[in-house]
Amino acid sequence: MGEKLLMKGNDAMAEGAVRAGCRFFAGYPITPQNEVPEYMSWRLPQAGGAFIQAESEVAAINMLYGSAATGIRCMTSSSSPGISLKQEGISYAAGADLPIFFANVVRGGPGLGNIAGAQGDYFQSVRGGGHGDYRTFVMAPDSVEEMGNFPLHCYAVAEKYRIPAMILTDGVLGQMMEPLEFKFPEVDPKKLSEPDWALGECRGRKNRLVGSYDLYEGRLEVMTLNRAKRYAEIEAKEVMFEAQQCDDAQIVLVAYGISARACGAALKMARAEGLKVGLFRPITLWPFPKKQLRELADRVQGFLVVEMSLGQMVDDVRLATEFRAPVHLHARPSGVTPTGEEILKKIKDTLKAGKGECVCCK
Repeated sequence: MGEKLLMKGNDAMAEGAVRAGCRFFAGYPITPQNEVPEYMSWRLPQAGGAFIQAESEVAAINMLYGSAATGIRCMTSSSSPGISLKQEGISYAAGADLPIFFANVVRGGPGLGNIAGAQGDYFQSVRGGGHGDYRTFVMAPDSVEEMGNFPLHCYAVAEKYRIPAMILTDGVLGQMMEPLEFKFPEVDPKKLSEPDWALGECRGRKNRLVGSYDLYEGRLEVMTLNRAKRYAEIEAKEVMFEAQQCDDAQIVLVAYGISARACGAALKMARAEGLKVGLFRPITLWPFPKKQLRELADRVQGFLVVEMSLGQMVDDVRLATEFRAPVHLHARPSGVTPTGEEILKKIKDTLKAGKGECVCCK
């Protein structure tokens, strides 16, 4: 804490998890997240924890189910197809109200795709991802520093509401190096109290049960509705976002992750040319900052959503703004990172379209 370090994004996220009290990691290799398990393989034993390279992604997520059930802060990570294989286990953890933490360093897809950074896993992340009625708390960093500091917040939210929590990042942020500062003191897991539901020390207490299976009539519905109340509380209390120069903006860029970094460059160029442009960055993708976007929609000409996908978050922007202002999309799917210059051109085209000018041939 207070010390500047130069780290790769994946390493920073792994170190941030260890400093946040993680003492168990199970994972399986896949690019571009391989640095996370590699880092954990030596760092966790050094910190008194355990690292396991599982035989598959399916095995890894089920190991997390077991470790989380004992109250231990645990983690896994993967990239897109690997996260898909983990979804059944994530659903089981959600159904058992287990506070697991995982990360998706997204690559181009669908299928095996490529190893370049992408954002095509948004729908999978914010809609739960697996079977059943559940949600996952989702944070989207846009810097190496945020990748290092977000794990602590994920653990805090996961444990407070007993919900899976994840960091949704991408291959660009995972591989890039930047200076960072860890902005929290290292957590000593021994000083964390055992949760009253955990299957840890059993002497002198009543039996405890962790599971997602209940065949008694109506009881599963009660569990699901109680979980929904916690989800509503998360939506009310845990929304995070960043707004830049939105007060006088005519058009607001909406982007997360590395796309937001590209939009930041476009914002500077646009303002230098006298264009009234703002940038709105959702930091929590679920819960999504609906209220804040809805308020912006009443005073801007429109929104330009920039995504490294065919367009997924754009649907949430349209729902949030209730079509009070036009929502445009600049999409670069399958591992292509947008540039500030191309976003600036799209801004100009969007502003012209708002004035009724034809831009189809320009």
